[in-house]
Amino acid sequence: MSNTVSVRPVQPGDYAAWRPLWDGYNAFYGRFGATALPEPITEATWQRLNDPAEPVFGLVAQDAGSGQLLGLTHYLYHRNTTRLQPVCYLSDLFTREAARGRGVGRALIQAVYDAARAAGSSRVYWQTHETNAAGRLLYDKLAKHHGFIVYSQEL
Repeated sequence: MSNTVSVRPVQPGDYAAWRPLWDGYNAFYGRFGATALPEPITEATWQRLNDPAEPVFGLVAQDAGSGQLLGLTHYLYHRNTTRLQPVCYLSDLFTREAARGRGVGRALIQAVYDAARAAGSSRVYWQTHETNAAGRLLYDKLAKHHGFIVYSQEL
């Protein structure tokens, strides 16, 4: 990782820089234009990230020289039926395209690992789309793919 990148918790004043990263993340997964997330979801997500009473946390990677935000991650903890300790779900991870290859994604994942350890969590897990080849190259270095397939149903 470049020594010019630092990771820190998201702050209320980060909204203007966080929003393009959030929009980029959603666009990567096809949520843009007519299929974009409704604005109330983005507003609620931002409020949750900045509410200490909420169990949702956000980190941003920042270029130390310019102060520009280069990436984001959001995560949460939950109980699990196979462990006594809470597990950590890394919900969202995104790096600005121009910053890819600088270790931003790795730094964000490592920071979630650190936060999860500090919170007493015994596991961090996440999911990605099978077509996210660049992301999976990194993920395969930082975690083990256990072969699970995700099913979901909109209600």
